[in-house]
Amino acid sequence: MRGVRTARTWTMKAAGGLLAPALVCLLAPVARGQVSSYANKQMGQVSDQAPPVLDRVKVKQRLNAQVPLDAEFRDESGKTVRLGDYFGKKPVVLSLVYFQCKMVCPEEINGLVSALEMVKFVPGRDFDVVFVSFDPAETPEIAAREKAVYLKRYGHPETANGWHFLTGQQPAINAVSSSVGFQYARVPGPDGQMSQFAHASAIEILTAEGKIAQYYLGVEYPPNDLRLGLVEASAGKIGSPVDAILTYCYRYDPQLNRHSLVIARVVQLGCLVTVFGLGGYMTMMFRRDVERDRKYPNG
Repeated sequence: MRGVRTARTWTMKAAGGLLAPALVCLLAPVARGQVSSYANKQMGQVSDQAPPVLDRVKVKQRLNAQVPLDAEFRDESGKTVRLGDYFGKKPVVLSLVYFQCKMVCPEEINGLVSALEMVKFVPGRDFDVVFVSFDPAETPEIAAREKAVYLKRYGHPETANGWHFLTGQQPAINAVSSSVGFQYARVPGPDGQMSQFAHASAIEILTAEGKIAQYYLGVEYPPNDLRLGLVEASAGKIGSPVDAILTYCYRYDPQLNRHSLVIARVVQLGCLVTVFGLGGYMTMMFRRDVERDRKYPNG
């Protein structure tokens, strides 16, 4: 995110043995000492406790809730639209973001675009994608720029009528965010102004009537899950709650005047899981080779 104060992904529950998608990019092996050294040099002391502001950053899953179809926004062309303009015939993928976010929101949108590239349904024909900015200061010009970026990334310009980037005023934003249980918080930027946001990452699939059918949390969305969610939503079916993942992203260090990764416990946990996973796989393969040698001593 642009100027959010802390970076961390914590899994409230784990299901199916799968890790919740971390929003911290772990690109190199980091030992405990290296983590501490990096954190101390770049940001000072790192706390394992969530900052109080993040008590207000939540996604409360409200399956079967109705989104406000009469909420007014402006689309990327500047035209006044109602949220209900995108409902009535097909399901909708809804995402609350802010377009000038430089950290988590691009990851969320890119994750959705990447997943939809592998789904054989066509935006604008089989479903619509609607992004709603929760920053009332953002404009249609900003939305148009973002749409151009991600439509190019998707690689199918003929689907442009299925992608919608909306901006609006606070009452409409509040109505939509409240209906989907999306809670975010303003945080001060480097100039001390409350112009930036702490927020979690989530998308929702809605039925053609505007009922919330399914949540997907994090920034990576399995294409098969999205496809199934769209199929069920098109039939008016409501899904089940998913495991709660609360994502804390980045923090702004005013002394360094830069955004820095906070990588302590997350890196340690990621490394441990990787080591155990590889160790288990190697052990299984070794035992299989031993059993094979016993059964077939001559090869």
